[in-house]
Amino acid sequence: MSLEKEIRERSGNKCELCTATENLGIYLVPPSFNKTSYDCILICSTCLDQLNNPEKVNPNHWRCLNDSMWSEVDAVKVVSWRMLSRLKSEGWSQDLLDMMYLEDDVKKWAEATGEGIEIDESQLHKDSNGVELKSGDTVVLIKDLNVKGAGFTAKRGTAVRGIVLVPDNPAHIEGKVEGQLIVILTEFVRKIN
Repeated sequence: MSLEKEIRERSGNKCELCTATENLGIYLVPPSFNKTSYDCILICSTCLDQLNNPEKVNPNHWRCLNDSMWSEVDAVKVVSWRMLSRLKSEGWSQDLLDMMYLEDDVKKWAEATGEGIEIDESQLHKDSNGVELKSGDTVVLIKDLNVKGAGFTAKRGTAVRGIVLVPDNPAHIEGKVEGQLIVILTEFVRKIN
């Protein structure tokens, strides 16, 4: 049996989120490496568009999750949890999230894209202008820095490419200056595009 036929049979030929019967297609729930019926859901174009474009989300459309969150299909539960998390500011959505139960492996799958995970602003690495830094970014020094133990001064305007964030200290990053790996305070750098 083909994948699409198997999923259409499982879903009763309806969107597994909102039960629409028009414009249906297969959606591979990320992160998935195998395109099996376990990793896919049947979804309508309306749900897919809003899922892929957060700025287009119509909260009232997603009230359908009140039913689909109880699906026996893990992939449907994962997408339901992610959308409910995205809509957490809606009172009804938070109520549904509080009722929802996911097995540990399904919860891990749901959280794998970062949806619904609370970010502690105090733990973000930010440059001197308050712009969030990520590993691999390029920054420019905004001040001459005397590099202790290396015997040189890193000059203002020096580009530091491919920075690495220090995991346990949001005020520190690491980068190579003059071939030497050094720790730099984030308050002395500016991210460049």
